[in-house]
Amino acid sequence: MLGQHPRLVLGLSRRWAAARLRRSRIPFGIWHQATAGLGALGHLDAVGRARLRALAGRFLRDKALTGVGGLRLDEVMRVHIAAQACLPVLELGLGWYDDWYEVVVYPDSFLVEHEEVDEAGVVHRRRRSLAGEAWGRGPLVLAWAEIENPPHGGNVILHECAHKLDMRNGAANGFPPLHRGMSREAWTRTFSEAFDHMRYRLAHHHATPIDPYGAESPAEFFAVLSETFFEAPEVLVAECPAVYGQLKLFYRQDPARRTRRVHHGNG
Repeated sequence: MLGQHPRLVLGLSRRWAAARLRRSRIPFGIWHQATAGLGALGHLDAVGRARLRALAGRFLRDKALTGVGGLRLDEVMRVHIAAQACLPVLELGLGWYDDWYEVVVYPDSFLVEHEEVDEAGVVHRRRRSLAGEAWGRGPLVLAWAEIENPPHGGNVILHECAHKLDMRNGAANGFPPLHRGMSREAWTRTFSEAFDHMRYRLAHHHATPIDPYGAESPAEFFAVLSETFFEAPEVLVAECPAVYGQLKLFYRQDPARRTRRVHHGNG
């Protein structure tokens, strides 16, 4: 074929794009069934929910969701996962997830083996039972039992997706790529002070409303606080307002404002 008329090419391109969009649309019935009762999504307005539905459809089109260990993922389960995975990137775009292509879902917690080196340089192999794991440039690994029955204020999908965002500039260390206009110094100071404060409180047996697992490392701290940011924003505002402010800038969302709006509307 020597060449095609520009209008013909444009028409074919538009039809191809329209067909691709139709294939990625999530039916309303499945969407409502899959997202009913999800607290992290509960304060999105109608426009935000529509945008999230569209983003989740593209996520399902571009990523493979694979059940293992005898687990069969039906369409509602797939949408349930996609909706939550897309919430952190609702204002960032799916490009932030373009370095991985699969979600692997086990029926329940799964065993992994890691090598750890002690202070003497001795390598130890340790087996741990996990509900989720994010591999650098590899799959997102989740346990359906944890997704279906999450702990109060917890969300394994949000947690592991936060690790994925953190890994965008290398190993997870609690320092994801910041947007233009954000201050590296402010981020480092805010998170370091909050991390040290949490470890101090736990060391002195003081209760904290935020999951103490965040004290494991700066990477886990960022992931846990990202969970709290979406699941219980009012808790994060009360406990770590400066951290909430940094996460608001990073995720470009303000779930606490949505919470306040709903509460005022009910008042």
